[in-house]
Amino acid sequence: MPAGLVRLPVAVAMAVVAGLALLLAFPPYGWWPLAPVGVALLAAATHRRRLRAGAGLGFLTGLTLFAPLLAWTNLHTGYLPWVLLSLLQAGYLAVLGLASAWVSPLVDRFPAMWPAVTGVLWVGQEALRDRTPFGGFPWGRLAFGQDDSPLLRLAALGGAPLVTFAVALAGGALVAGAWWTVRARRGGGARRWAPAAGCAAAVLLLLAGGLLVPVSTTRDAAGVTVAIVQGNVPRLGLDFNAQRQAVLDNHVEATIALAGEVAAGTRPRPDLVVWPENSSDIDPLRNPSAGARISAAADAVGVPILVGAVLRGPERGQVRNAGVLWRPGSGADLEQLYVKRHPVPFAEYVPLRRIARMVSDQVDRVRADFVAGAEPGVIDSGPAVLGDVICFEVAYDGLVRDTVVGGAQLLVVQTNNATFDEAEARQQLAMVRLRAVEHGRAALMASTVGVSGFVTPDGRVSDATGFNTRAVVVRQLRLTEGRTLATRVGVLPEVVLAGLAVAAVVGAAVLRRRRDGRPEPGAAHPG
Repeated sequence: MPAGLVRLPVAVAMAVVAGLALLLAFPPYGWWPLAPVGVALLAAATHRRRLRAGAGLGFLTGLTLFAPLLAWTNLHTGYLPWVLLSLLQAGYLAVLGLASAWVSPLVDRFPAMWPAVTGVLWVGQEALRDRTPFGGFPWGRLAFGQDDSPLLRLAALGGAPLVTFAVALAGGALVAGAWWTVRARRGGGARRWAPAAGCAAAVLLLLAGGLLVPVSTTRDAAGVTVAIVQGNVPRLGLDFNAQRQAVLDNHVEATIALAGEVAAGTRPRPDLVVWPENSSDIDPLRNPSAGARISAAADAVGVPILVGAVLRGPERGQVRNAGVLWRPGSGADLEQLYVKRHPVPFAEYVPLRRIARMVSDQVDRVRADFVAGAEPGVIDSGPAVLGDVICFEVAYDGLVRDTVVGGAQLLVVQTNNATFDEAEARQQLAMVRLRAVEHGRAALMASTVGVSGFVTPDGRVSDATGFNTRAVVVRQLRLTEGRTLATRVGVLPEVVLAGLAVAAVVGAAVLRRRRDGRPEPGAAHPG
């Protein structure tokens, strides 16, 4: 195998810088142009490396990215969960680094394929990371760092996988341009800068192409005025649950205050009020006092409230994370109830509890396992059909798409960021922006502590709230029907791109076998 493009110490430095560049592309920094740079640096560092070195360089990039990106996971649970999660996520970039080293003969043989091969390998890595283990953890996908980028519009055509592919394609073009430029300079000639100029032009055309993608091509249905109530919590941290009566009271009182402002004419009358996840951790279906408090708020404002509630059952020792519609005058509408379909492992339920306890007794903080719902979060509130997902579910392509296929006109993300920080909340809001563009739907995020806000179908944010504050924001939204191309094709772009990644790996294997194959001395040749 030829030596790497750069010496190993330089490759190590490039891998670290790659991780930092990728990190800075995500909120709260938002320097999205650095994402292709990070991709390019990792691709160059791993090219022509031994497989073990490629994996190590990828792991180094992953650790540099994920350790600070996921730092909010250690705020209230100690260092161990953060360290383990960061190491696990970095492991997938180690697989990517290994694959990048493996396909080196392919891109050496066909240099024009380098950008596309880089793109499909990133999609394949994310497809694996988004699903394994225990349902995966899609945080830190390249697409989620492009909320202010022209490439965000590509989500309307192929969702997050297509946006990731475009970012990595741009990174592959950068590294290919640099490689061709080095070769041209060694060969001399007046046109030695032409390859770099061509690749730079290709990147600019890709960005310009993103701007040309039409968004919000779905048809208008009607308008609806929605209020988000961000009641806040007495104290941030894991003990927010111990303050559950105060949290419920905060949301009730803020809603009643909104009703007073509506009556006084200082606020527009909403058609619907949305409370966040965990706004009632007292089961209002079993606790008459909690139910009465929510009914008082709904009766005062005179419109339905989508309440984020923790419900007991269905079996003893189990609980459910739910969004339940509470109507004025009649209370809970159990026909319009969504139970979270993807509880978070080791946070809302503990898989392999006995083994996990050997690693850390922190798992015993999860005393009752949350059970998963079976139906998509399609809730007919009357004024609008809502596509409800809860907290981290917004990161999973299929969970959001299922609500739109089921008839959702407005995307709703109920979340509780009281155990995290503002960086985590803004990373989550970036995902909401992508989902709005992907499905051509207005969207909103309602958080207990912030950041809450509304998103238009073209990804623009309005009325974003501060963090760790009480706030009520009201806005008229345009409802839409129909489906974008991304909604119609679903998982197909990811399947195709991940399949091409497998094909690249297989193609590289064929070239390696041909290169390394040596006939035995005196071996007979087939006749």
